[in-house]
Amino acid sequence: MKKSILWPVAALLLLAVGCNKDNITVVSDTTSSGGGVDVSDVENIDTNYDRTVNVVFATAGATVSGTGDSLTATVSGNDVTIHNLGTEKVLYNVSGTTTDGFLKIYSDRKQAVRLDGASIKNTRGAAINVQGETTRSKGKRVDLILTGASTVADGSSYTLTPSDEDEKAAIFSEGQIIVSGSGSLTVNATGKSGITSDDYVAFLDGCTVDVSSSAGHGVRGKDFILVSGGTITVNVSANGRKGFSSDSLVRFEGGETTIGITGSTVVESGDTARSAGIKADQLFEMAGGSLTITNSGTGGKGISGDGAAVFSAGTVNVTVTGNNFGSSGGGWGGGWGGNNSNNSVGAKGIKFDGAITITGGTIAVTASKHEGIETKSTLTISGGQVYSQSSDDAINSASDMTISGGYVCAYSTGNDGLDANGDLYINGGVVYAIGASSPEVAIDANTEGGHKLYIQSGATIIAIGTLENGAQLSQSCYQASSWTRNVWYSMTVGNNTYAFKTPSSGGSRLVVSGPQQPSLKSNVTVSGGTSICKGMLNLAPETSGGSNVTLSNYSGGGGGGGWH
Repeated sequence: MKKSILWPVAALLLLAVGCNKDNITVVSDTTSSGGGVDVSDVENIDTNYDRTVNVVFATAGATVSGTGDSLTATVSGNDVTIHNLGTEKVLYNVSGTTTDGFLKIYSDRKQAVRLDGASIKNTRGAAINVQGETTRSKGKRVDLILTGASTVADGSSYTLTPSDEDEKAAIFSEGQIIVSGSGSLTVNATGKSGITSDDYVAFLDGCTVDVSSSAGHGVRGKDFILVSGGTITVNVSANGRKGFSSDSLVRFEGGETTIGITGSTVVESGDTARSAGIKADQLFEMAGGSLTITNSGTGGKGISGDGAAVFSAGTVNVTVTGNNFGSSGGGWGGGWGGNNSNNSVGAKGIKFDGAITITGGTIAVTASKHEGIETKSTLTISGGQVYSQSSDDAINSASDMTISGGYVCAYSTGNDGLDANGDLYINGGVVYAIGASSPEVAIDANTEGGHKLYIQSGATIIAIGTLENGAQLSQSCYQASSWTRNVWYSMTVGNNTYAFKTPSSGGSRLVVSGPQQPSLKSNVTVSGGTSICKGMLNLAPETSGGSNVTLSNYSGGGGGGGWH
């Protein structure tokens, strides 16, 4: 099955320089102005092999059978080293148990390692290690096929690594690692990372993988990490490390992935090492499947990257509960909070230096100490469901923000609900924004910098707290002079009815707007419908009872003064 992954132009240029190797090639894409990365054979698992080699670990020592003239094995106890000097594609069938051994393969050919209920622990380094044979810097693909339940573990110190080789994880390959099969794999890493490739790591449908690491990252793919299926669980307790880490792309197309981080941000050799569920340096893509991330570490992030992020499908749940790291972890507007010095890091849900684009899927973020969703560039939402709750700005962009579709709930308990440091355009979709008491607002644009908030035709808006002063309202807005905490309201706009639950605190005004003039009722009883945004918003519900709310024209601005 061919996959074409679209990249921003800047990332594409980087790839053109550094990632044209093996099956990763930059290709033109006729459907967009950008380019693509062709990973067309990621799921083309070989089923025909020139040779099968059986490796069986045992208390008395390992045995190896099926070798030949160009394929030799050296066995010392349960230390197995294989050299493939020929041109054969080899399947290594691995079984048995060892508490102090390893499988090391030197090969310049593609190969498969089938773990058939194997249990391999190496107290002196990696348990499975695949190296190039003739050129140490060159690695070939490994199809890691799971049959039955297998366990792999490294040691707390790596004492066997030759000076001219890398050995970075309990399972390490200089080439690609593609995990498939119907079995399960448990990886316990105490010395370095769990699974690492100096190329890419991919997980396919059917596999079950559980990785824990107390020393390094959970999974690292230098060129990219792809999850197209399977059940992947990663837990990392090491300080400053990530669940998934890539110098380029992390992409989800399917499967169920759960990542838990307890390690904190730390300063190592003068540099700040930041913990995160996922770190994708160039591009993050959520195109399917489910992803759940929790991070309780100080200064920890849920999902972060130096480049861009695109959410088009699937389900994302991020919860960040750790304190901010350093002397200035709090702040306002995403400007200085946690970012004004090298050793200050805010604990944020989703944070990217590049643009964030949301066209579909469901995203739910909770960050107890800092921004929920933040970009240092532009934010565009045209579809999907987005919920973000935080003690700082719920959703923040350093440049323009545009909402043209979807359902967006931005709930801040201590700052603005939506905050753009450029212009903010709302011209479609349903937006429920909750800001803290004055001087904070529900929807904010950087008027001090010469920018504006634009409410344009087609938007449906519920705002607890005011809109930014100087807002340009192409569509009429209305206000209630007070609102009641912790009750259900219903709002009817044309043929559409919405119910929304009010928070326990917020600004003094309730502002609403829609393509047609809304009608509002308070203290209603709600049943049925579709509950979204963690129960804060209900679509097409049945409502009964309640009291009509008098609405008056609203022209923008007017800070709050507490709540009712």
